[in-house]
Amino acid sequence: MSRTIWVGAVAYDPKVVAIWEGMRRYFHDEAKLPVEVVLFQSYEAQVAALLALPEEPLPRIDIGWNTNLAYIQADAWSDHRCRPIAMRDTDVGWMTKIVGVTGGPVARLAEVRNRTLALGSRDSGHAAILPVYFLQREGFVEGKDYQTLRFNTDLGKHGDTGTSEVDVVRAVLDGRADAGAIGSPFWNTVRSEHLVPEGALTEIWTSQPYNHCMFTARVDLDPALEQAFANALFRMSYDNPAHRAVLDAEGLRQWIPPQLEAYAELRDASTQQGFLERP
Repeated sequence: MSRTIWVGAVAYDPKVVAIWEGMRRYFHDEAKLPVEVVLFQSYEAQVAALLALPEEPLPRIDIGWNTNLAYIQADAWSDHRCRPIAMRDTDVGWMTKIVGVTGGPVARLAEVRNRTLALGSRDSGHAAILPVYFLQREGFVEGKDYQTLRFNTDLGKHGDTGTSEVDVVRAVLDGRADAGAIGSPFWNTVRSEHLVPEGALTEIWTSQPYNHCMFTARVDLDPALEQAFANALFRMSYDNPAHRAVLDAEGLRQWIPPQLEAYAELRDASTQQGFLERP
């Protein structure tokens, strides 16, 4: 199979570059797939390259390692012709958590009313788009029933860096916000790595589960290449020390086939909030 597969990823720190160098070595040396990696500074640029037509003066990629928002944007803007390929086991079952200071003014969801809620970057599904959406379904409308303090940190990264979630937690702890919305993985990190004093924050509310990242193939990618790429991912084993180093760095134990149902809420929320309007 001589045709090179061009894969896009968004690089927001040196660790990401190292992860993709490890992935590239795996594809070349073990899977025997000619894969090259294109690193982008934003998901907007990556999705544009995934959807680029031959005559457009843009880089073209065959596969994008997309956030959930970038995946549903690519899906919508390709008229549902871009194809989901694979995801991490850890991309399944994400949740949004609303947290507050223990013993503070917000101890249950009803007490968010007439209070200030801190949110992460506006393009973060887990720390901004879905919290607003889920709260609206619970009867709380932003700007009417509660106010927001937004931290639009690292826009274009869709909340991947976690920086805006750090800002949310800080705002809750120092009293600038009465509560804050963060993703369940970051909440787990806050507790497991003791990023705040023990017992300082309390989980007030948890959303229903949804899914996160997705490898997405361009419309005209040869299905045989797409399948070869997916099969190579599925052959990676956590029991293999060489594979494990890459899998650990990327935050998973196993690549799995697409599970699409749990993107429905983000698709609905993104439509309502204007994120599916093609630029």
